[in-house]
This record gives sequence, C-alpha cells and structure tokens, in this order.
Amino acid sequence: MTLDQAYQICREITTSHYENFPVASRLLPAQSRKHIYPIYAFARHADDLADEAGDREGLLAWREMLHRCVREEVAHPIFLALADTIRRFELPVSLFDDLLSAFLQDIDQQRYPDMAALHDYCRRSANPVGRIILYLHGYRDERRMACSDDICTALQLTNFWQDVQVDITKSRIYIPQDWLARYRVSEESILRRQPGPEFASLMEALLQHTRRKFASGKPLLAQVQYRLRWELRFTVAGGLRILDKIE
Repeated sequence: MTLDQAYQICREITTSHYENFPVASRLLPAQSRKHIYPIYAFARHADDLADEAGDREGLLAWREMLHRCVREEVAHPIFLALADTIRRFELPVSLFDDLLSAFLQDIDQQRYPDMAALHDYCRRSANPVGRIILYLHGYRDERRMACSDDICTALQLTNFWQDVQVDITKSRIYIPQDWLARYRVSEESILRRQPGPEFASLMEALLQHTRRKFASGKPLLAQVQYRLRWELRFTVAGGLRILDKIE
C-alpha cells in the first residue's frame, strides 16, 4: 500500500462519519486537512473500541501499534499515514497516548467525583485534539496551547451536558457527584425525566462554568492565522449555540 492510498483511506473514514467537533473543515488549508484525516481515523477507531465493544485488549493493541509505527513501518493504513504525519510535524506521541488513556477510562469509569476529575478526563479526551491542530499549523507555545485547552474542554463539557439524558440510560453520568449533591439532584430523578427546579439550577451552573471556559480560550482566536481563526470562530459559536439551546 502506498502512502497516498493510506491517506485516502483515512479521508474516507473521516468523511463518512459525522461529529459535533468539526474535522477537516474546508476552511482549513488543504495540507492541514490531509494530515487531520489519519488523526481522526486513529481516534475514531479507538472510540469505537471503547464505546461499542468496551474492548480493553483492542485498545491496548491499538496503543502498541501507535508506538510501533513511530519506530518502524506498519502496514495498517491508519498507522502508515499517522506515522508520516507525526514525523512531518514532530507531533508528541504523548498526545495520542492521552487520547487512548481517556478511551480506556471510558470502559471502567462512569462517574466523576468532582469537576477537577472531569477536567482531567477532558485534558486527555479533548485537549490533545486542539494541541495537535496547533502543531499542524506551526504553533508550539504554551500560551496558545492553554487557550486551546480551555476551548476543547468547553466543547467536551458542552457535549456532556447535551447528552445527559442519553448517557444516563447507559449508566453513565458526567455531572460531577459533588455538584449533584450540592444541588440535591438524584440520578434517579434524571433517569425518570422528572428533574424539577433543582436540576434546572444545576444545569444553569454547569452551563455558566462551561461558558467561562469558552471565554478563557477566546484570546486564541486573535493569535492564529486567518483560516484557522475562522474555523475556531465557527467551532466556538457552535458550542455556545448548543449551550443556549440546553438553557
């Protein structure tokens, strides 16, 4: 298999799936889009292993393939293209390890004691994506990375609050346990779809927390090149619209 064929397979994987988080947008330069494809394909497969199968062994094997692909050529099309992207942009493999650690955590952990624990999950499940995109555009400074982290965490939290009713039917709840206790909201009331005014107050507090995260990351928009800036504007605006609809 040629490298071009590997990238094409990754492109097909990317364009055949819909996600709230935009990937390979036409607002981004073509060269950036090409290298986002294997990153998305890598994460998409790992997500499927975690969500659909709860396949811990499969995820561990996926991680082994990740580390092997940067040492030697791997025939798998996703890793053939991913290794090329990692080398070209000197991407830290630790960012991909972080993603996989979050997917592994999804298998075993369905509750979070407090917001710090949930933010730590976001640090590994969402923030690496933003950091990788900055690397692809030549940005490596911690100031931009920190703003990107805030935006990505806010996007991840937005998805959690949007899917509260869906997640709880799968015995999973991302609202921190101490927040539930503080607002006197039981999981049973959410499951029965009879949350009451306490739940409304809880959600309002969570939405405000998430809006503050978006605001903390907003300076990034003035610190990146034009096309990426517009991509970020649309992404942030989309997240804020979802928060408004939840409210």
